Amino acid sequence: MISELKILTGKRDAGTYLKECYCTRPFKIANVREERSDPVLRLMMMSSSPGMLDKDHYQLDITVAAGTALHLQTQAYQRLFNMETGARQEMTVRLQTGSTFTFLPHPLVPHEKATYTGYTNIHLAGNCRLIWGEIITCGRKLNGEVFLFTKLHSITQVYAGKRLLLRDNLLMQPGLTDFTAMGWMEGYTHQATFLFFDTHENVAMNETADSLHRYLEEQPRMLAGVTRTQGGGVMVRLLGHSGEQLYECQQQLARLLSA
Repeated sequence: MISELKILTGKRDAGTYLKECYCTRPFKIANVREERSDPVLRLMMMSSSPGMLDKDHYQLDITVAAGTALHLQTQAYQRLFNMETGARQEMTVRLQTGSTFTFLPHPLVPHEKATYTGYTNIHLAGNCRLIWGEIITCGRKLNGEVFLFTKLHSITQVYAGKRLLLRDNLLMQPGLTDFTAMGWMEGYTHQATFLFFDTHENVAMNETADSLHRYLEEQPRMLAGVTRTQGGGVMVRLLGHSGEQLYECQQQLARLLSA
């Protein structure tokens, strides 16, 4: 089933409002902003489906208009059920001049024999900020499903104009890869990617990367690496033992960047 979600923000006085929204089943959008004076538009992406089923095709299109700020969150963990053909998600995000976008979704949980491909393309204009994350679990760990999915392929690309700043190509195929081998999961079962880009001029990105690194060094039972990217960006890769652990860590990283 093809499912679509489109969001366009608008600027009103000093705040952001939802200018246009279009969605088909199973998607719904809820405005969860608690204070009307909050200049950031806070939306929750909800779904009436328990997760992605075989042959599902999600198409997400988000435009954060010039001078606006959007914080998009999810309702719950995204489950990927048993599949024969596979499911697919395509997400396009456009940040116009002077905009801010934060998206730290709940973890992906691939069930046994799940097959999933995700494409994310993010386009940055000048003077904008992006906080983006992705968490991938080993499966239903408490049920004994550890790396029993068939295939999980996630491709994330970040552009400034037509210039490619980052391409993260993550391919996991448990039937072909031994994740206990050296150089893979290092004994951990969950992983996360955290991206921060700021295209304002004269941003002290080295200091930002150092502050994130100092925080991550203090976190127990977790392995992390921080890397500078092209175009004023920082990429963080995290390894841990639970989705909740990595989700809370990403939320704290976002708070540090907003401080």
